[in-house]
Amino acid sequence: MSAPKKLGPLQFILLAIPCIAVLANPFFNKMEPSIFGIPFFYWWQLVWVPLSGVFIAIVYKMVVPSGSKD
Repeated sequence: MSAPKKLGPLQFILLAIPCIAVLANPFFNKMEPSIFGIPFFYWWQLVWVPLSGVFIAIVYKMVVPSGSKD
């Protein structure tokens, strides 16, 4: 059984994207466009919940070898 690889620059960037997307408040602190009456500020953060999982899964597949029990 092989150990997981160390995180490289690409993996750090992929993990930083969701963090920056939800913490860069001045860029999305607005009401419009709204979806189903939900202001942009709220649905932008809600969209990033599943997207963060996608980014984490991509990094996981890059770091943990296939067939590993981790």
